[in-house]
Amino acid sequence: MHLRVIHRTTFNYAGPAHDSFNEVRLKPVSDATQQCRKFQLKVTPGASLSEYDDFYGNTVDYFDVAEPHTQLVIEATSLVDTVPLPERPPVPVVATAELERSSEREMLAEFYNSSHYVPLGVELWREAQDALAEGRSDVWSDVRRLGSHIFKTFTYKPRSTGVNTRAPEALALRTGVCQDFAHVHLGLCRSVGIPARYVSGYFFNTTRRAREPEASHAWIEAYIPGYGWAAYDPTHDRVADDRYIKLAVGRDYTDIRPVNGTYRGAPTRSLKVSVSVRIPGAPVSAETPSSAHP
Repeated sequence: MHLRVIHRTTFNYAGPAHDSFNEVRLKPVSDATQQCRKFQLKVTPGASLSEYDDFYGNTVDYFDVAEPHTQLVIEATSLVDTVPLPERPPVPVVATAELERSSEREMLAEFYNSSHYVPLGVELWREAQDALAEGRSDVWSDVRRLGSHIFKTFTYKPRSTGVNTRAPEALALRTGVCQDFAHVHLGLCRSVGIPARYVSGYFFNTTRRAREPEASHAWIEAYIPGYGWAAYDPTHDRVADDRYIKLAVGRDYTDIRPVNGTYRGAPTRSLKVSVSVRIPGAPVSAETPSSAHP
């Protein structure tokens, strides 16, 4: 599928701001499931852009705006080709015992241990045991069962949690948004020894109605020995397909913040994020602001 993404972040300040330094992770990944054909980052006020690859291989663009300004606009435009699910290699059946013996697993310790948003504890472990009460299966089947369990037992409810909500809190509430669903899924996978990482990106909603808000999305990838990372979306209870565009990966939300920075001066008066995911050439309806992660 050929998709165009426009992601615009607008900061308005109560007075002059200056010495603003920012890092953004908004360039889509190029891998076996997708290819980023074009990426353009525009910053207003104008700034010199540089980039580097972080520890997890994500592209990080960074810039600074030294002069005083009352508004900062960061707009990323991407053209991405995604590979249909039937054209991707099937995820193999790998026994959990084989994962435990795998030499590859030893290199992924950060993805099956605690992280800031996913502190492992007895609550997550017990939830994983409940979800797998019928017994362990192969690794990928277990990942999907854990994701389905979250989908069936949690309620998707915007504004019921915040950007700082961690997996144990979301588990206790049994409600949240995609960031929460992903963090809990990571916790369940890691609790039973499956390496799993957080994915930020976009989901092309083919059933979206006019003026219905769009937003960034989050899901997880689990490591399958001999295959690599396989993606599952617990919010929608399905394997990620060609409607998904991957931006960045990490241990949890801490590692993939789309826009992260510091500045001096007046406090932020407002923050507005708008996202558009379209097939180029398709009719465009009026856009509405979105939250950072649904």
